[in-house]
Amino acid sequence: MDYSVNDINALKEYATINNIPIMQDEGIDFLTTFIMKKQIKNILEVGTAIGYSAIMMAKTSNDIHVTTIERDETRYMEALKNIKKFNLEDRITLIFNDALNVNLEEDFDLIFIDAAKGKNKDFFEHFEKNLAINGYIITDNMYFHGYVEMNEEEIPSKNIQGIVRKIKDYTYFLENHMLYKTTIYKVGDGVAVTERRG
Repeated sequence: MDYSVNDINALKEYATINNIPIMQDEGIDFLTTFIMKKQIKNILEVGTAIGYSAIMMAKTSNDIHVTTIERDETRYMEALKNIKKFNLEDRITLIFNDALNVNLEEDFDLIFIDAAKGKNKDFFEHFEKNLAINGYIITDNMYFHGYVEMNEEEIPSKNIQGIVRKIKDYTYFLENHMLYKTTIYKVGDGVAVTERRG
């Protein structure tokens, strides 16, 4: 399916101008390459924003379907427009809701978590029942703009300190989980890849 690099760049520029967090280039390259290598077909994304990563994942292959969840109405409406602009309505299903209120029946080869950082563990536990036997859970922003690697007193606000603590708790949860093994890659803003233990 044809699309213009200019269209993707326009989407990225819109996100920058409007302070909408989207995946860094290095992170999205890692994600789409992973999807190709592992021949992922059915993806659940928690956190649509304006649809950038859903579009990039769907563009990886014509037989990929993405289900993506967004709770912010403005971003949801923007994502709907963008998905239509890229002619991907048939391969991206957009759900307007808080992800923790969404209960899905189907299994996914990949669950991609890129939403409220303080709720990563909640999202993981809520949707792990939907993970296919040989599936993967990928979480973005494990370094949270470098704050996770700082000493707490260097972090500029109590709010950010709280988020950092929750990300560190989530990292501990992943690294010590009896059923899953996790590797955190130093790409983009830190990407965690989780799979079931053999």
